[in-house]
Amino acid sequence: MSIVTRKISGIFIPVKDIIAARDWYCSLLGLEPDFEIISGHLCCIPMDNNGLNVILDSKVYTEDSYARTPMFHFNTDDIEQAYQYVQQLGAELVTPIEHGHWFNLKDPDGNMLMICKCN
Repeated sequence: MSIVTRKISGIFIPVKDIIAARDWYCSLLGLEPDFEIISGHLCCIPMDNNGLNVILDSKVYTEDSYARTPMFHFNTDDIEQAYQYVQQLGAELVTPIEHGHWFNLKDPDGNMLMICKCN
C-alpha cells in the first residue's frame, strides 16, 4: 500500500495575469470573481464539493509554459449550448464540436482546454 493516495485535489494552470485569469475562469464557470489571490500569484477555484480545485498560478507562467494539449476537461450537460456560450465569451475555439461530445478552446493565455458532454 502506498502513502500516496489516488486523489487529485488541484490542477495547476499557468497564467500571465492572475486577476484577469481569475475573472475569465469565473466568467467561464458562472462564478463571482471573489476568490482570494494568495501570495500575489495563486488563485484556487473550487470545482465541486469533492475537493478538486483549478489553481491559477502566475508565478510559473513563461511565454512557453502554457498547456498545448488539454490536461483535463470541464463537463457540460449540453454541448451545443456550451459551445455557443464559449463563443459569446469570445474564447478562441480550436475545434468544432467533435462526435457530438467535445470541443477544444484556448484560454486568454493560450492554455488548451476541453469541454465535454459526459452523460
